This record gives sequence, structure tokens and C-alpha cells, in this order.
Amino acid sequence: MYNFFKYGLFRPVVAWLFRAKLVGGENVPATGGAIIAANHIAVGETYVVPAMLTRPLVYPAKAELFKGDRGPGSAIVAWFLKSVGMVPLDRSGGRVSLAGLEPVLDALKAGGLVGIYPEGTRSPDGRLYKGRTGVARMALAAGVPIIPVGVSGTETVKKLGFLPWIDRPVVTVGRPLDFSAYAGLHDDRATLRWITDEVMAAIQDITGQTYVDAYGSSVKSGAMSRAEADARVLSRPGLGATPPALPGGELS
Repeated sequence: MYNFFKYGLFRPVVAWLFRAKLVGGENVPATGGAIIAANHIAVGETYVVPAMLTRPLVYPAKAELFKGDRGPGSAIVAWFLKSVGMVPLDRSGGRVSLAGLEPVLDALKAGGLVGIYPEGTRSPDGRLYKGRTGVARMALAAGVPIIPVGVSGTETVKKLGFLPWIDRPVVTVGRPLDFSAYAGLHDDRATLRWITDEVMAAIQDITGQTYVDAYGSSVKSGAMSRAEADARVLSRPGLGATPPALPGGELS
């Protein structure tokens, strides 16, 4: 069903009608598990990125969406998620634990590609916001590289005055980042934060976005004002942070 939806619907629309472009596709390894970590500026990324990549890409989705117990609409969503091989993410305990990540880790260890938006939400203003450390936790626990991806042009525009459209989006794939030297430190907060900031810096290198050292969800919820967010602009994620010591006491 994944290939049916990808090649029968999404790829023709994205590649031919939206005229999307893929840059650096060779940076995605032909085999083996890996995390695709991308910026998130619009809903379009959820189908533009997998449509343009050669290998199947799955996204973690909230575990409750797989139940389909909230009426016909939720049943259809649950059927679709299961049909295309998406994986459930259990956040019932708040912060994602390794137990809640088990289906995602299984997919990675089985050699699959898993897509993650480290910001955790769409950018409220097009800037790049602080990444959540779940991406680092997944990579270290599964022993897989993180591939930074920068996406642009996925915002919806109006075509012919009324038709929602995406005009020439670009998906740029960076070189894989290998953090295997930190294997076993998936619960060390300093290590997870440093790795996440390195991933966000790699995404910023691709997109050229202004970086705000605050969570995008804080701005979207109103907990942080635009002026407060402006005061947290940095030239680079993790600016000034010292790389954590490698297991055994050596610095990276």
C-alpha cells in the first residue's frame, strides 16, 4: 500500500505538478536504518519529502491515532497509517521514553528510514527553532546515523485564485551524521542536547534559516512573545557549547 499511495498519488503530484526538486539524494544510504531529520515550515513536508526520496520513509505518529476508536474519520486515519507502515509513538507518560520508542527503534533496527521533525512542531514564522532531543535518543538507542534535510518552498499558495498549491519545493539532503561514538549515552542529557544542536546546525547550514534558541511550540502557544523569541536569536544552534566527553573520558 505504501508504494501504491507513493507512486500512484503523491509522487506524480509532487514531482510533476508541484515540480519538486531533490538535491543530494545520493546522501541517503541505499540500505540500513537511518533517521531523516528535517526542518518543518509547512504541512507539505509530510508528503513532499517521502515522495521525493527513493527509499520508503515512515514517520512516527501519536499512538492513539492507530486506535481508530473516535468515529469513522479516526478509523480511516488509523487504516491509512497502518496501511503505509507508519509507526506508533507512545507519549502517554509525557517525555518520550525508550519504552515508548520501541516501535520506532524496531523500524530503525530493521533497516528502515524514519522521518523526524526535531522542532516538534511547524515553525510559527519560518525561522528554525530549538530541536527536541528525541532525535538524538533514537539515533543512539538504535545505533543509526542522522541525515539532515533542509526543505524549502512547501508553503501552500493559491493557484488560479482558489486551488491550494505548492510551487517548486526543494528537498536538500545533507551528509549523514555519525554519533556512534556516544553509543550507550541515550539517557545523558548533556550528550543528547549537544547531538541535537549539531543536527539542527547541519539543517541550518542547508536552509540558511535564522535560528531561535527556543521551542517553536512556546511561540505558537503564546507562552513566549515574538519579542522574547527575537531576543533568543543565535547565529548557530548550540553556540559556544563544548562537545561532551566520549565514553571513557576522551573529548570528541
